[in-house]
Amino acid sequence: MCAVFANALSNLGREALRIVLPSWCVACRRELPLRGRSGPVCDECWISMPRINVPKCRSCAMPWSGEADGDLCFDCMPDPLPVDWCDAWGRYAGALERVLHALKFERHDFLDDQLAELLHVTLRDTDFDAIVPVPMHWLRRRRRGYNQAELLARALTRRIGIPTELLLRKQHGGAAQSTLARDARARNVRHAFTASPRAKGKRILIVDDICTTGETLRACARTLLREEASRVCAIAIAKAT
Repeated sequence: MCAVFANALSNLGREALRIVLPSWCVACRRELPLRGRSGPVCDECWISMPRINVPKCRSCAMPWSGEADGDLCFDCMPDPLPVDWCDAWGRYAGALERVLHALKFERHDFLDDQLAELLHVTLRDTDFDAIVPVPMHWLRRRRRGYNQAELLARALTRRIGIPTELLLRKQHGGAAQSTLARDARARNVRHAFTASPRAKGKRILIVDDICTTGETLRACARTLLREEASRVCAIAIAKAT
């Protein structure tokens, strides 16, 4: 009888907490169940996120019809990114798009650790001296409150032990890349970044949240290589296709 009463009180307490402190999945906006609530994304949405399980271009991470990873897609053949490899966990669509939107624009900075796990499982190797996030201009960072790429980089550092170093700086704001056509994206970031001399001789992994055309990663990699980084690779959570 006591056990039944205690269980009833426990259920009542959980229901009261659910009412007072409700929580919704950032992807589907449905209320998260109190029991087993471990993050801001429901299990159904997390499982449904579109992972790329086909060969990808080693230059821009675009999924394509090639026979294996490591080949170049047709767009990259004339001018591949100056990286050993570039990879991405999933397609920028569905639940993954909504989760990244929440991280980037809705102040859901607490998503960094869950998303860093996706970077971790995507890594082709860990032969790096530093993890370097794509930088954000200080005015935009001030408005947003954080740089989501830096959050992801530091969360990945906690998982694999390679230090995050802020070796890149964005020296002018420019228009948001997402608002521009492909050719304009390249012009927009061509001279946008500077790199620290501390990059010299280092093996560097660039981290970003989304790779679209790859022009931001191209500009970052070129800047690091001009400072004589010995190796540059790049990784993102999602590839816009």
